Amino acid sequence: MMQGSERLLEAAEHSVALERDARLAAIRANLREQGEDVCVTCDEPIEAERRAAMPSAARCVECQRAYERMQQRARND
Repeated sequence: MMQGSERLLEAAEHSVALERDARLAAIRANLREQGEDVCVTCDEPIEAERRAAMPSAARCVECQRAYERMQQRARND
């Protein structure tokens, strides 16, 4: 018979695995979506190389970097 703490650990591990799988599925679905030809932030064309590497891109490389820095700061606050 499993002890209470072992069951709790197993349930937590299962929950983490389900959340991870759901997040991966969402990322895969996002990668299949059609991106933008023009950056949604600066209205400049998104480079062909970026669109080839990341078909779902909505921002140019520079604006994406700035966006990610802003997101990181918000998480750290």
